[in-house]
Amino acid sequence: MDVANLLNRFKSKKILVLGDVMLDSYLVGNVNRISPEAPVPVVQLQKKARRLGGAANVAKNLVALGAQVSLSSVIGNDNEGKKIKELALKYGMNTDCLLLSENTETTVKTRVIGNNQQLIRIDYEDQNEIVKNDQEALLKEIAKAFENGIDALILEDYNKGVLSKEMIAKVISMAKQKEIFVSVDPKMNNFFEYKGVDLFKPNLKELKEGLNCSFLFPSQKEQFEAAIDQLHQKLQNKISFVTLSEHGVFINDKTNKFYIEAHLRNIADVSGAGDTVIATATLCMISDCTIEQTAQISNLAGGMVCEKPGVVSIDLHQFEKELRELYKGKIV
Repeated sequence: MDVANLLNRFKSKKILVLGDVMLDSYLVGNVNRISPEAPVPVVQLQKKARRLGGAANVAKNLVALGAQVSLSSVIGNDNEGKKIKELALKYGMNTDCLLLSENTETTVKTRVIGNNQQLIRIDYEDQNEIVKNDQEALLKEIAKAFENGIDALILEDYNKGVLSKEMIAKVISMAKQKEIFVSVDPKMNNFFEYKGVDLFKPNLKELKEGLNCSFLFPSQKEQFEAAIDQLHQKLQNKISFVTLSEHGVFINDKTNKFYIEAHLRNIADVSGAGDTVIATATLCMISDCTIEQTAQISNLAGGMVCEKPGVVSIDLHQFEKELRELYKGKIV
């Protein structure tokens, strides 16, 4: 399989992303003085931007990689929620499973950036679980999407209330009945609710917190791998894929395991890199890549987005170029 063939396979895949969708807001300007009112910088505002965040950034990465994407969540029936839907449609996502509700408010993360550095982040959010009526309406739309044909389901958990224990159990059961590949990007609250999924992708910090264990990495790899074994025992997941920050990634399917080192890059911002990794890994797994290839390609993709400030999706042209350099044009 060559690089062009792999990217063509990506284009044929239909993926539903379910989870906490939010709006990323940016206030960008210059700083050249300190406020006389308090010891804080004064930002002379030059630019505003609003981008898809949370689960929607995973969806945006999938679109950038060529996949056909359905975005699924419950957001507020407010100006921010309507902006999210507008942006999702602009990027070509199916929004039949994106419900605007009077029972919640849209999560907004506002980042203030001065002289190319983030100064502060302000979060506005409703962390309550979505109400039963909204959950039932969402499951109904997801069932329709599954009937129409979905290759993979990505569950993107930010602890904002969409992925309750009940929602997780029901949607995983629905996916299994249809033999749909399930990937998970977890958070602490529901860490052990994702039983029997295909790919489970915590970062190193989330792994330690979820299992309540402590070890140094990379000096204590034995303890790290023991934690992975414990994870498999508890979740009965098929593949564990752990992002290791500057140390790259680790993947294990209970038979084979691989450590993939990070590529040397000029890091500007790690925000959203995990979104790129799970989007790429899911596409690789349903496109007949081995777990080693999946880890290599996802590691490459995650590193690329770290070179740009803010939460950004992958650049397909640059990704293809670096893939060809990595594999000399052919993925064996």
